Amino acid sequence: MHSLETRTRAITLVDSGAPIAEAARMLSVPNGTVSWWIHQDRARRNTLPGRPKRPCPRCDGRHLEEQAYSYLLGLYLGDGHIVHYSGHRSPNLMITCSEAWPGLMDACHAAMAAVFPHNSVCRVRKQGCRNVKVYSNHLHCLFPQHGPGKKHERRIALEPWQQDIVEAHPWELLRGLIHSDGCRITNWATRQVGGVRKRYEYPRYFFTNTSADIIRIYTDTLTRVGVEWRASARHGGSGVNVSVARRASVALMDAHVGPKY
Repeated sequence: MHSLETRTRAITLVDSGAPIAEAARMLSVPNGTVSWWIHQDRARRNTLPGRPKRPCPRCDGRHLEEQAYSYLLGLYLGDGHIVHYSGHRSPNLMITCSEAWPGLMDACHAAMAAVFPHNSVCRVRKQGCRNVKVYSNHLHCLFPQHGPGKKHERRIALEPWQQDIVEAHPWELLRGLIHSDGCRITNWATRQVGGVRKRYEYPRYFFTNTSADIIRIYTDTLTRVGVEWRASARHGGSGVNVSVARRASVALMDAHVGPKY
């Protein structure tokens, strides 16, 4: 045990500019003990050094890269979630990307970096996929749809400021949703022509989700950009399939979304 006088003298020496090691040697006290005294004193006076504050578009008015945000919002509504692990100072946004689509993974990484320019983006390898992640204390500001439980078990609605961004960049949201929970496939059918059965192939876009709110966000945006769609219940009643099959609508989707890559 060290006396209050020794502790006070150590703090005074360090505040006067003496290195912690020198103050410890002068007072015959371990370096770690002096460091702890200094830490407690600065905490009491609220003068502890900290990391520089990283500005938030919602809290501080920082510029938000809206086009990248609209795409990232689509990815989040489809395959993303926010978690806060025990022992971590910040929650993280995680988007799971299949290794079969490296271009999609790169696009997700680039969007995260654009939306969070002051934060590092990383990729965590899993079996057959990678989790693209970013840590930030402002995730809940930018993704207010986060909440306990699964997305399809709670209400999902865009805030007015998010709706403004989606209306300005609707194709980016659609691209993010298709890249997460959708696909572009080639359907085929046979037809009797002149007594000969012929096979016809045609492209089609599908989007599948179990959240009625996310389906509505997707279909409302399709309607806004002039894409015709049709919804049907999945077998077993688990979720809804939204199909885009009309030639003109598929051409629009090809021009602005395209297949995964």
